[in-house]
Amino acid sequence: MAITAKMVKELREKTGAGMMDCKKALQETEGNIDKAIDYLREKGISKAAKKADRIAAEGSTYIEVDNNTAVLLEVNCETDFVTKNDQFKQLLAELGKHLVGQKPATVEEALKQPLHGNGDTVETYINSAIATIGEKISLRRFKVLTKTDNDVFGSYLHMGGRIGVLSLLEGTKDEQAAKDIAMHIAAVNPRYVSRDEVSEEEVNHEREVLKTQALNEGKPEKIVEKMVEGRLGKFFEEICLLDQGFVKDPDQKVKKYVADKGATVKSFSRYEVGEGMEKREENFADEVMSQIKK
Repeated sequence: MAITAKMVKELREKTGAGMMDCKKALQETEGNIDKAIDYLREKGISKAAKKADRIAAEGSTYIEVDNNTAVLLEVNCETDFVTKNDQFKQLLAELGKHLVGQKPATVEEALKQPLHGNGDTVETYINSAIATIGEKISLRRFKVLTKTDNDVFGSYLHMGGRIGVLSLLEGTKDEQAAKDIAMHIAAVNPRYVSRDEVSEEEVNHEREVLKTQALNEGKPEKIVEKMVEGRLGKFFEEICLLDQGFVKDPDQKVKKYVADKGATVKSFSRYEVGEGMEKREENFADEVMSQIKK
């Protein structure tokens, strides 16, 4: 029978499963809602949906490089313990290969794509892992970079993937230099490559803050402007990679280190697991009570 959008919507509301999974379940069961629910439960997809409201702010970053394409990705789970699981590690590797090969533009697009041409979508594959591992797992974000034969990627995972950095240097094939830059980025956490990337709005806002600070310190107005420009230099050092002292040699700026290699930093991405996400906050008493109520 024909599967309507209304039927898919109803099954999705009942199970919380993804739209494509609901459509497939209805097709497999000839439109029978009850049998479709059982189908999703048997596949572990309905079980995965029940975990959708849990907080998953742990996880790992991962980097996959394939010739001139590389991807940095973050996958979240509920507990740090799961990141040591071999199946979770396999999930990271499979997602890395898929993203490098298919280069989707968004997470939503990636989830709908068939994984390695085996018929199952990326979303179905993740849901199967959820059913087996028993925790909420999600592909949070990724960044795909491409280069030419004359460029080099630098990759670095800190603390087993707690922080992941992917850098791209143009005009050199020096892998160690690119990795050194990635390690620096992991440690210092710049937001931009250079001053050119900082918006005029952000610079003007910082200038006004610094001016007010100087005036509040009682500095004469005639020297405030000069003071502000000096302090702006410190501001750029904090947020711009090329302005920073290189971690392996603080007396040398990153800009000089890269230039001495005959290279330029094209771009970088830095992910720290769970940054900006809500974290679970439970005290011991609450944890004990939650176990008693089960």
